[in-house]
Amino acid sequence: MWRIGELARMTGANERALRHYDKIGLLVPTAIDRTSGYRWYGVAALSRLERIRGLQRLGLSLRDIADLIDAPEAHVRQAARETVAGIRRHITALDQTADRAEDYLATPAPLLPQQATVGTRHLRVRHLEVTHPGELATVCAAYPTTTLLTWLRALPHGGFSAAVDTGGTGERLTLPARTVVRAVIPPATGIIDAGQHLFAWLHRHHLAIAGPTVEDHLSDADGDHVTVLEVPIDTTRPAGTPAGRPKDPLSTPDKAREPTPQERMKHS
Repeated sequence: MWRIGELARMTGANERALRHYDKIGLLVPTAIDRTSGYRWYGVAALSRLERIRGLQRLGLSLRDIADLIDAPEAHVRQAARETVAGIRRHITALDQTADRAEDYLATPAPLLPQQATVGTRHLRVRHLEVTHPGELATVCAAYPTTTLLTWLRALPHGGFSAAVDTGGTGERLTLPARTVVRAVIPPATGIIDAGQHLFAWLHRHHLAIAGPTVEDHLSDADGDHVTVLEVPIDTTRPAGTPAGRPKDPLSTPDKAREPTPQERMKHS
């Protein structure tokens, strides 16, 4: 038989681990000297230790090993298959995390977009046809609320459709529960630059825009302000759908509205 130090040297284990195995009942000494308290291990203990270490190398936890060390081989193999599947899922998650970090590092944009699910939202809006994004600030200043919607799938190169929440009057508009990409705009980043970065991020991730972008300007009692962009996405549809204000299930008016003069000219 061997003392604990000798067994550790023979197997490459360490004495602390052997004492822990004894404590949890996984590997008890073959004998203990009543006078000195020394632990002694025989051949059976050596074989059991090697099996413990082998199962650890397969990725099994000590708790799993305690359940499996005396189990039939078929049970051990099933546990190993489940462990491999779990490890592969973990590797996939780590790869995705690394991809997100690399994507962030590859661009100068300070945005950190996140996918989220948001609930149904009911608004009262005034629809607009805008020729330049700079017009929106003047329009929004005339209303007490701070929510703006734009029907864009990329940065505009001409006119586009928009709507401003009027806070009580105007057409009813329902935004149903949906999956969105949210981004909080840092104070030093302009809204147009932020929109450019966000559309580029969506393009890189092959995400199709599925409705109007919601731009919320929020503030609190301390006077702090923040702008949040929410772009609804549909991962079942390929990116690159034609631009414009579509008949979109993610922006459903409760009542049909009259077309604008610009829309009449487009269809004439």
